[in-house]
Amino acid sequence: MTGNDLHDFDSGICVSRLGPETGFSLIEVMLAAGLFFMATLAILLLVSATLRNARALQRGDVDAGMAASQVCQLLKTNRQIEISGSGDFGEAYPDYSFEFASGEYRSNGLLRVEIVVKRRGSISPVDTTTIWVYDPDAKSVSNQPNPR
Repeated sequence: MTGNDLHDFDSGICVSRLGPETGFSLIEVMLAAGLFFMATLAILLLVSATLRNARALQRGDVDAGMAASQVCQLLKTNRQIEISGSGDFGEAYPDYSFEFASGEYRSNGLLRVEIVVKRRGSISPVDTTTIWVYDPDAKSVSNQPNPR
Protein backbone atom coordinates (compact mmCIF):
# COMPACT_ATOMS: atom_id res chain seq x y z
CA MET A 1 0.00 0.00 0.00
CA THR A 2 1.35 3.45 -0.94
CA GLY A 3 1.17 6.59 1.13
CA ASN A 4 -1.58 8.07 -1.08
CA ASP A 5 -4.03 5.20 -0.70
CA LEU A 6 -6.54 4.67 2.06
CA HIS A 7 -7.75 1.18 2.72
CA ASP A 8 -11.04 0.42 4.38
CA PHE A 9 -10.43 -3.00 5.92
CA ASP A 10 -14.13 -3.60 6.69
CA SER A 11 -15.40 -3.26 3.12
CA GLY A 12 -12.19 -4.25 1.25
CA ILE A 13 -12.26 -1.08 -0.91
CA CYS A 14 -9.13 0.86 -1.69
CA VAL A 15 -9.75 4.60 -2.16
CA SER A 16 -7.21 6.97 -3.73
CA ARG A 17 -6.69 10.52 -2.50
CA LEU A 18 -5.29 11.77 -5.82
CA GLY A 19 -8.65 13.05 -7.07
CA PRO A 20 -9.57 14.18 -10.61
CA GLU A 21 -5.92 14.58 -11.78
CA THR A 22 -5.61 10.84 -12.40
CA GLY A 23 -7.43 10.71 -15.80
CA PHE A 24 -8.47 12.73 -18.83
CA SER A 25 -11.63 14.75 -18.77
CA LEU A 26 -14.37 14.25 -21.35
CA ILE A 27 -13.49 17.56 -23.06
CA GLU A 28 -9.85 16.52 -23.45
CA VAL A 29 -10.85 13.19 -24.95
CA MET A 30 -13.28 14.89 -27.36
CA LEU A 31 -10.62 17.41 -28.46
CA ALA A 32 -8.07 14.64 -29.03
CA ALA A 33 -10.60 12.59 -31.04
CA GLY A 34 -11.54 15.66 -33.12
CA LEU A 35 -7.90 16.42 -33.91
CA PHE A 36 -7.29 12.78 -34.84
CA PHE A 37 -10.26 12.72 -37.24
CA MET A 38 -9.29 16.05 -38.80
CA ALA A 39 -5.75 14.77 -39.43
CA THR A 40 -7.12 11.51 -40.87
CA LEU A 41 -9.49 13.41 -43.17
CA ALA A 42 -6.66 15.66 -44.39
CA ILE A 43 -4.50 12.62 -45.20
CA LEU A 44 -7.36 10.91 -47.07
CA LEU A 45 -8.05 14.06 -49.11
CA LEU A 46 -4.37 14.31 -49.99
CA VAL A 47 -4.25 10.67 -51.11
CA SER A 48 -7.42 11.15 -53.17
CA ALA A 49 -6.01 14.21 -54.92
CA THR A 50 -2.73 12.42 -55.63
CA LEU A 51 -4.52 9.43 -57.16
CA ARG A 52 -6.66 11.74 -59.32
CA ASN A 53 -3.55 13.53 -60.59
CA ALA A 54 -1.78 10.24 -61.30
CA ARG A 55 -4.80 9.01 -63.25
CA ALA A 56 -4.83 12.21 -65.30
CA LEU A 57 -1.16 11.75 -66.16
CA GLN A 58 -1.64 8.19 -67.36
CA ARG A 59 -3.70 9.04 -70.43
CA GLY A 60 -3.38 12.26 -72.30
CA ASP A 61 -5.85 13.59 -74.78
CA VAL A 62 -5.63 12.39 -78.35
CA ASP A 63 -4.45 15.06 -80.76
CA ALA A 64 -3.47 15.29 -84.41
CA GLY A 65 0.23 15.36 -83.54
CA MET A 66 -0.02 11.71 -82.54
CA ALA A 67 -1.31 10.86 -86.02
CA ALA A 68 1.29 13.09 -87.72
CA SER A 69 4.12 10.72 -86.82
CA GLN A 70 2.29 7.80 -88.41
CA VAL A 71 1.48 9.84 -91.52
CA CYS A 72 5.12 10.95 -91.89
CA GLN A 73 6.24 7.31 -91.81
CA LEU A 74 3.77 6.53 -94.58
CA LEU A 75 4.92 9.49 -96.68
CA LYS A 76 8.55 8.35 -96.40
CA THR A 77 7.72 5.06 -98.09
CA ASN A 78 5.34 6.49 -100.70
CA ARG A 79 6.58 8.42 -103.74
CA GLN A 80 3.25 9.98 -104.71
CA ILE A 81 2.26 13.51 -103.80
CA GLU A 82 -1.51 13.16 -103.90
CA ILE A 83 -2.22 10.57 -101.25
CA SER A 84 -4.98 10.17 -98.71
CA GLY A 85 -5.88 7.55 -96.19
CA SER A 86 -6.94 6.75 -92.68
CA GLY A 87 -5.67 4.92 -89.65
CA ASP A 88 -6.18 4.33 -85.95
CA PHE A 89 -4.20 4.43 -82.74
CA GLY A 90 -4.43 0.71 -81.98
CA GLU A 91 -5.31 -0.56 -78.54
CA ALA A 92 -4.04 2.60 -76.84
CA TYR A 93 -7.05 4.63 -78.06
CA PRO A 94 -9.55 2.22 -79.62
CA ASP A 95 -12.33 4.80 -80.12
CA TYR A 96 -10.20 7.25 -82.11
CA SER A 97 -9.18 7.26 -85.77
CA PHE A 98 -7.59 9.75 -88.15
CA GLU A 99 -7.86 10.70 -91.81
CA PHE A 100 -5.27 12.53 -93.87
CA ALA A 101 -4.84 13.98 -97.34
CA SER A 102 -1.66 15.36 -98.89
CA GLY A 103 -0.95 17.55 -101.87
CA GLU A 104 1.92 19.51 -103.38
CA TYR A 105 2.18 23.12 -102.21
CA ARG A 106 3.56 25.59 -104.82
CA SER A 107 6.93 23.92 -105.23
CA ASN A 108 8.26 20.56 -106.10
CA GLY A 109 8.77 18.43 -103.02
CA LEU A 110 6.91 20.48 -100.41
CA LEU A 111 3.81 18.60 -99.32
CA ARG A 112 0.89 19.98 -97.35
CA VAL A 113 -0.81 17.28 -95.27
CA GLU A 114 -4.18 17.87 -93.60
CA ILE A 115 -4.90 15.55 -90.64
CA VAL A 116 -8.27 15.16 -88.92
CA VAL A 117 -8.74 13.09 -85.74
CA LYS A 118 -12.23 11.74 -85.08
CA ARG A 119 -13.87 9.86 -82.25
CA ARG A 120 -16.31 7.06 -82.97
CA GLY A 121 -19.89 8.26 -82.56
CA SER A 122 -18.96 11.96 -82.64
CA ILE A 123 -19.85 14.23 -85.54
CA SER A 124 -17.30 16.99 -84.97
CA PRO A 125 -13.56 16.24 -85.19
CA VAL A 126 -11.51 16.02 -82.00
CA ASP A 127 -8.53 17.83 -83.52
CA THR A 128 -7.22 18.99 -86.89
CA THR A 129 -3.80 20.09 -88.00
CA THR A 130 -1.71 20.82 -91.07
CA ILE A 131 1.85 19.60 -91.36
CA TRP A 132 4.44 20.40 -94.01
CA VAL A 133 6.70 17.66 -95.29
CA TYR A 134 9.62 18.13 -97.66
CA ASP A 135 10.32 15.21 -99.94
CA PRO A 136 12.50 16.02 -102.97
CA ASP A 137 11.94 12.52 -104.37
CA ALA A 138 8.15 12.87 -104.54
CA LYS A 139 6.89 12.83 -108.10
CA SER A 140 4.49 15.56 -109.02
CA VAL A 141 1.56 14.77 -111.27
CA SER A 142 2.45 17.81 -113.42
CA ASN A 143 6.09 16.61 -113.84
CA GLN A 144 5.17 13.19 -115.19
CA PRO A 145 5.49 12.72 -118.94
CA ASN A 146 2.24 12.74 -120.89
CA PRO A 147 1.31 9.32 -122.25
CA ARG A 148 0.84 9.36 -126.08
